Amino acid sequence: MSAETILTNARIVLADSVLESGTVLVRDGHITEISEGSSQAAGAIDLKGDYLLPGLIELHTDNLEKHLAPRPGVRWPGVPALLAHDAQIAAAGITTVFDAVVLGNTIGQSTRLELLDLSVEAVDQARAAELTRADHLLHLRCEVADPIVLELFDKVSDHPLVKLVSLMDHTPGQRQFVDLAQYALYYQKKHNVSDSELQAMIVSTKANQEKYADLHRRTLAEACRERGIPTAAHDDATLAHVEESAELGITISEFPTTMEAAGAARERGMTTIMGAPNVVRGGSHSGNIAAHALAEEGLLDALSSDYVPISMLHAAFKLHGQHGLTLPDAIATVSRNPARMLKLDDRGEITAGKRADLVRVTQHQGLPLVRQVWREGDRIA
Repeated sequence: MSAETILTNARIVLADSVLESGTVLVRDGHITEISEGSSQAAGAIDLKGDYLLPGLIELHTDNLEKHLAPRPGVRWPGVPALLAHDAQIAAAGITTVFDAVVLGNTIGQSTRLELLDLSVEAVDQARAAELTRADHLLHLRCEVADPIVLELFDKVSDHPLVKLVSLMDHTPGQRQFVDLAQYALYYQKKHNVSDSELQAMIVSTKANQEKYADLHRRTLAEACRERGIPTAAHDDATLAHVEESAELGITISEFPTTMEAAGAARERGMTTIMGAPNVVRGGSHSGNIAAHALAEEGLLDALSSDYVPISMLHAAFKLHGQHGLTLPDAIATVSRNPARMLKLDDRGEITAGKRADLVRVTQHQGLPLVRQVWREGDRIA
């Protein structure tokens, strides 16, 4: 860890303002001083007027899967796959990442069950050897309609890196897939499922949903409360969904699919997170509510890159440039707000005493581009 770093001549995005030309002093991995003007100290790093942002905090990404299973039937060694993912994460300005691992099945013999052990083992090994650039934590995505999801949860729930659990129901006709045509389009296109296989999936998953979903949702929510693990409800679509989540002590509404659900979540003290690709694309790929519409109504708290790591930074700047958020508020959706949602009190904003997780960003043809990244004062990208 570097003893001291001076970053100067930067447009510093603070919690509630932008310091148009300032300097940040980093010592022993923490921010120790923020001042106006440029430093003339020997060794000061001139950021040439670029933005200096807090390191981004990613709560939900499936990106590791792409490296562990780059093609159907192909499995890559865990640590090299994790480090390829990690490099991509760091290059996107993400300094804290919750690697999402799926517990449960929705599409027959899903590769995701095979990847659970591989993912956790890879993160453990890479962290133990201090090989990662970003700080890696675990997000358990639990498919409540799966018959064995409780067994899978018991297997990993006490792992010290598990800091977030989401409760999902991807059954056809439910939540994200109320529209069966969208369900068919998604699974047939992504997983090359035939018509007959699709119909069999619909029948079996609906039967499992009726038998297991409610019991598993309540059991998992109680287990998370007992362990003090923040819990998210995935794809809430109706007032009833949100009321159920609130009753179970769930504090995060992850990817609400309607304005009604997002508004109800806010009324009940829950925070919301939406996909950054949704913002960048201008709408949901599943035909659900556009994330920017929630932002414009003051109902969006945080963004996740979901399946495109570079989308977080792009989406935050787009919320500022096109959808009315101040730059500090837009950047908070990818830094301070996720930190608060997961009780990561030591990071998420440029403030004296916080970790020196920092990102230098320039703009090229109207798009934000990452130029340098520091985690706890050390350069990682």
